Amino acid sequence: MKPKVILNAAMTLDGKIATKTGSSEISGPEDLLRVHRIRKEMDAIMVGINTVLEDDPRLTIHKIPSKPEDNPVRVVVDSKARTPPEYRILSHDAPTIIAVSKEAPLLRVKVLEEDGKAEVITCGDTQVDLGCLMNQLGDKGIKTLMLEGGSTLNYSMLKAGLVSEVRVCIAPMIAGGNQAKTLVEGDGVDYMKDAFRLKFKKSYNLGEDLIVEYGVL
Repeated sequence: MKPKVILNAAMTLDGKIATKTGSSEISGPEDLLRVHRIRKEMDAIMVGINTVLEDDPRLTIHKIPSKPEDNPVRVVVDSKARTPPEYRILSHDAPTIIAVSKEAPLLRVKVLEEDGKAEVITCGDTQVDLGCLMNQLGDKGIKTLMLEGGSTLNYSMLKAGLVSEVRVCIAPMIAGGNQAKTLVEGDGVDYMKDAFRLKFKKSYNLGEDLIVEYGVL
């Protein structure tokens, strides 16, 4: 059984999740606490390789009181096994799964598996097959997963019909820039009738930010 996936992100009022330089300090301190509370509820948290390379995230619970066992499993979608072995995502603070394709170099895979840094699973020929990945995660007992991906992975997960819920923090700022990253990119749809449809669940203010939550139809 595939895990329930919650896409969570922070964006500016004009839909940007990062500037053209990669700057992504968007939400306020209250939202950071919200994110860590959600992490504590999840079995796993997932990002793409670009997020790892750009941000070197820990993806642990460190903003609220917690125990080491509260940390969710960290999942990285990394078709070519490019995760640097010295990055924080491979610390022993929490277990890490790296999802690769059959084209991932075996030497890189072995380095990632050394000393129990990560469990590497293979899904797909040239790119990670996200449906296959969700099935494998479900088989490992992962029932809930928070997607903290970038715009490309967000689109791919939505396109594959693997997202159950969307939670977005909208910050009171406008970034602009036609090269700035938006919440969802990828190929997009040609017609609005084909847009991903959402059902409003709730909204509330959090500090200066606005949190909105939707179910995915």
